[in-house]
Amino acid sequence: MPDGRLGVGFIGSGFNARFHMQAWRGVRDADVLGVWSPNAKNAGEAAALCRQLDVGQAKAHESIADMVADPAIDAIWLTGPNHARVENVEEIVHAIEKGKGTLKGIACEKPLARNVAEAKKVTELVKRVGIAHGYLENQYFAPHVETGKSLIWARGAATTGRPYLARAAEEHSGPHMPWFWKGELQGGGVLNDMMCHSALVVRHLLADPKKGMRSVKPKRISAHIASLKWSRPEYVKKLKDAMGSDVDYSKRPSEDFASVQIEFETDDGHTVLGEATTSWSFVGAGLRLSAELLGPEYSMRWNSLDSGLELFFSREVRGKAGEDLVEKQNAEMGVMPVVPLEYIVYGYEAEDRHFVRAFLGKEKPALTWDDGVEVMQVLMTAYQAAEEGRTIDFPPTGLDEFRPAVAKGTWKPK
Repeated sequence: MPDGRLGVGFIGSGFNARFHMQAWRGVRDADVLGVWSPNAKNAGEAAALCRQLDVGQAKAHESIADMVADPAIDAIWLTGPNHARVENVEEIVHAIEKGKGTLKGIACEKPLARNVAEAKKVTELVKRVGIAHGYLENQYFAPHVETGKSLIWARGAATTGRPYLARAAEEHSGPHMPWFWKGELQGGGVLNDMMCHSALVVRHLLADPKKGMRSVKPKRISAHIASLKWSRPEYVKKLKDAMGSDVDYSKRPSEDFASVQIEFETDDGHTVLGEATTSWSFVGAGLRLSAELLGPEYSMRWNSLDSGLELFFSREVRGKAGEDLVEKQNAEMGVMPVVPLEYIVYGYEAEDRHFVRAFLGKEKPALTWDDGVEVMQVLMTAYQAAEEGRTIDFPPTGLDEFRPAVAKGTWKPK
C-alpha cells in the first residue's frame, strides 16, 4: 500500500462485516483488500460487495494465515462468531510468529470473547506479538451519543455538576444466525450478545471526557435475566422453524431479556449509577437503540427510531419481508420509521475511521482489548448476580473460571 494508507482484511463475511464494509465509504485512509470466511462462497460475495462499494479491490483468501502473509494487508478486522474467536486469533499470531507476515493492528468486534478466560487469552496472544489492538464498540462512537455527551459535559456538567445517572438499551426481535441463539457457542444469551454495548455506553456517558472511562470505576453490580418470549411453546416452534431443529428453547433456552444496574465510583468520590437493558423479545418497527444521561439541572435523550423520516404503506401495498427501512425490521405495512445510513447512525463509520487512524499512528486507540476484557468482567459479574439473586461487589473472586449457566446449558427460566 502507498505510504499513509492501510490495507485491511476481514475475518468474517456476515451481517456485521457488511455493516463495516458499507461504513468504509466514509473512511479516507484505508482500503478493504481481503476477506476470509470458513464459507468460501460467502467470502467471495463479501469481497465482491467491497469492490461494488468502491471501498477496495478486495479478494477472498484461502485462510487467515494466507491473508496475514499478503503484503497488501496491514490490519485485520475480526468480525467472526464468538466461538471462533480464540482459534482465529491463534492463527493470526502463529502466522506472525512464523514470519509469514506482519500487521500494524487488529480490531475485534464485541464481545471480545465468550467469557473472561477467553478474553484474557486473546489479549495475551495479541500483546505477545506486539500488535496494536482496538475493541470495536460501535455505540461508543454513535454520533448522537458523542454529540449529546460533549454538549452535556461542556454546558450542563461544567456549570451545575457532574451527571449521576445514565441509561442505555438495545432492543430487537432476535439475531439473524442460529449460533447466536446457542448459549454454548455465543457464550450466553442477550446479556452477552448486547449488554456489552449498553454497559459500556453508560460508563462512557458518566465519565468526564477530559479524564476518560477509567475515572469511573464499577463497584457493585446487580442483574436480572429472563426468557420472556422465546421459551413459550408457540415461539419455541417458530424459532426451530427459522433457525433449525438444534435451536430448541424448550430444552436449552437462553435469556431473551436482561437488565443490569451498575454502581460506579468516580475519581472525585461520587457514586453514580448506570442502568442498562437488552432484549431479543422487543416487538416494534425494528432495532431500537436508546440512551439517557441525567444530571442536577440537565438531561439528554436519544432513540434511534426517532429518525425524523417515516413512510406509510396501506394494506394494498404488497412486498417481501426485508430490512430496507431499519435493521431487524418487523413489518412492511403501516407507519414505519426509516433510519437512513444506519451504519453512520449506529457508529460504524466513526469507529472504523478512528481505528484506521489509530493503526496508522495518527490517534491513540479510544478502546483496546483491555477495555474488552473489563467489559467481559462486568458481563460475567452480571450473570453471577442474576443467578444468585443478589448484588455483587466488583470484581468478584473466581471470575476467570466463571461460566454462565446459560452457556453451560443448565439454565432454566422461571
